[in-house]
Amino acid sequence: MRQATGEVRGHAPADLGGGLRQRWGRLPVWARWVAAVYAIGFAQGACAHLLDLIRGGIHAYATYPHVAFEVYFISLVVLDPLAALLVVRLRGAGVWLACGVMITDVTANWAGNWPSIQADWTQLLRPVGLLPITLFGLFVVATSGALRRAFGRAAVT
Repeated sequence: MRQATGEVRGHAPADLGGGLRQRWGRLPVWARWVAAVYAIGFAQGACAHLLDLIRGGIHAYATYPHVAFEVYFISLVVLDPLAALLVVRLRGAGVWLACGVMITDVTANWAGNWPSIQADWTQLLRPVGLLPITLFGLFVVATSGALRRAFGRAAVT
């Protein structure tokens, strides 16, 4: 809405990119790297779940012991890119969502794969599967508090 002085209230669409660029610039270098790792990790997760869904259809995760696992892993097609988007937009809610997704994702993967892990523990050493999911989940949880604080400082300063 225009005021008598000719100023525009709120953000014009052209201002959104500049404001975001400025907020990214105010982040410490370590926080930029951590946020980039979050975004890449969640984008990769979204692509992996989307490919699973394309290949296997709605029952892509039918080997898991409960329907709730199937529903959850399919929901990651939406939750993973949402977490990535919110983190790229430097939203604290994105860090909370990232933590929630990773805690539940790691838990569901361990619970769903536990029988096969008991049968052959060496599958934990594979570069695809539980090891990278678990390591990424630990990274997200371990860095979440500091990243949320950095996002808050970047928005205020």
